[in-house]
Amino acid sequence: MNNFFLMLGASFLALSLYATAAPAADEPFRPGAGKFPPLEKALSYRGELVFVDHPNRRGSIRVQASGMFFRNDPHPFAMLPYGLVRYHGAPADLRDIPLGTVLHVRAFLPPDPKISAVPVLPVNNKEKDADHNRGAGIAPAENHVLLLEDEPSHCQREGLVWKLKEVDLKNNEGMIVASCEPKAGGDGKATEEKLTFDAATCIWRGRERLGIADLIAEGAWPADGKKSLDGQAVLLGITWRPTPDGVFTRFHISDIWLDEMATQRAAQLQTELHKTFIRSRWMPAWVDAVEYGKFGRATVTATLFGGMDAALYADFQKNGQVLVNASENTLKHAGGQYGPAHMASKGPIVDVIKASGDAVLGSSGIQIRFETDLVIEGIRPTRVVRVRPEGWPAVQVPREEYLGDGANAEDRFPTPAIFPKY
Repeated sequence: MNNFFLMLGASFLALSLYATAAPAADEPFRPGAGKFPPLEKALSYRGELVFVDHPNRRGSIRVQASGMFFRNDPHPFAMLPYGLVRYHGAPADLRDIPLGTVLHVRAFLPPDPKISAVPVLPVNNKEKDADHNRGAGIAPAENHVLLLEDEPSHCQREGLVWKLKEVDLKNNEGMIVASCEPKAGGDGKATEEKLTFDAATCIWRGRERLGIADLIAEGAWPADGKKSLDGQAVLLGITWRPTPDGVFTRFHISDIWLDEMATQRAAQLQTELHKTFIRSRWMPAWVDAVEYGKFGRATVTATLFGGMDAALYADFQKNGQVLVNASENTLKHAGGQYGPAHMASKGPIVDVIKASGDAVLGSSGIQIRFETDLVIEGIRPTRVVRVRPEGWPAVQVPREEYLGDGANAEDRFPTPAIFPKY
């Protein structure tokens, strides 16, 4: 987990891995082909996950703005091919995140509007005021996501904690007053927020999973009424649900992690889930260079995408065999009707190049060079591929996770037309 956070620093110096040149801070940013965009040029917003189309790595978020949250239209988003999903402080796939989870988003304009998996909006769309009940910013044109993370992942990356000030409880549900502050200590200006909880809220302590009733039985929380919690530092899982009393943007606590062991255990379990997933779907990467030989032979250099557990990258070893298949930008396998290995190129890894220093977000900082005697059409510079080293399971993926022989970007299930343009 710590290796991931080290990769959020400066760019590393391999030729194809430079961050794209940054424009003025107030300009919308569109990533270029074959270049990892700088995180600091991404638009930041926050909202509730309301729809997921995991085979196409896209979905919809109800974006928080200044108005009535429940009235905000679901806003479509698509993950960039190298975009990272983080859940419980660990790598994740969209399918891992429950609907209703409040997520932090860092996003850009579509790199290529012609093949966008979600509607393309006017560049200034975030400035438009939907109406007096909703406010501006609920449908930004920056809908291609570099980083999507839940509350505990966001807090760990930013060095934040939630400090619990007071609990007010009745019938195993109630309200907590808390503030999100720097873990190292703040300046005392953090804004207090009221969040709801109920009997379904999970309390994680060490290896235990507790409920509200357990804290009451221990005397930590009162059975009824208010109690000061003295600024207890925790991590929170945050969701949204309809609220009474005319309050439109009050968030709900799904989980409370009370200590470091509990947070590490949550991250470990999610990491293992993601490792199994990637080994069955293959490591995503893009092609940096192709040196063509005779009769279909080639030596290919590719950059492995970042944000995953170190054990996955360790499986890419010099002289080891790999299968490499073309992919669409949604990371769907492309070509072939008999599984991802049907049309894949095969050959030995001739070199593994690890950059010195920190990689930009989206990159692992690792390039592989492999040789093949049958280079397929999809293996071209800037194109996305999937790579399976020997030792990973040879399994078939379900029909919705690969394209047909045409490898057409419009061969999606369903098409982008499912999303209205609000």
